Amino acid sequence: MRQITVVFPGSFDPLTNGHLDIINRASALFDKVVVGVGENPDKACLFSLKERRELVESCLAKVDNVFVDDFSGLTVHFARKHSAQAIVRSLRTEADYAYEKSMASMNFQLDPGIDTIMFEAKSDLFSISSSLIKDIAKLRQDVSKFVPDSVNAALKKKLS
Repeated sequence: MRQITVVFPGSFDPLTNGHLDIINRASALFDKVVVGVGENPDKACLFSLKERRELVESCLAKVDNVFVDDFSGLTVHFARKHSAQAIVRSLRTEADYAYEKSMASMNFQLDPGIDTIMFEAKSDLFSISSSLIKDIAKLRQDVSKFVPDSVNAALKKKLS
């Protein structure tokens, strides 16, 4: 029987409840989900790659079919490394859709054996983004309803 593996890449700086929702929904549909914590030299991250990976791992420790790995470079290469059949992406806005559609097309051209599956954000999680979470947390405002407890604690510690 064929096992379906997908990757869900992102910077996860920080991991949000929106990310967790997509990961949990994907884990219910696919045999294996590999969460790829990405290193992007063009992005100035609040948390180091090691910190981001550890936070993601701690939040997903109880989900049996979800694994965490870090990567740099092309997502399609990361997907190949894990023998994934698809890349999972999340959509919140029309701008997200346009960007993700372009990325999906390029990834398909790089490897036609890897599809992109887009999950629409749930309405109650629609406005959550890592950038907004960081902006709010930097102003010492409560972000606890938008992120897991361990991420909230890490944000408070990092920004104190």
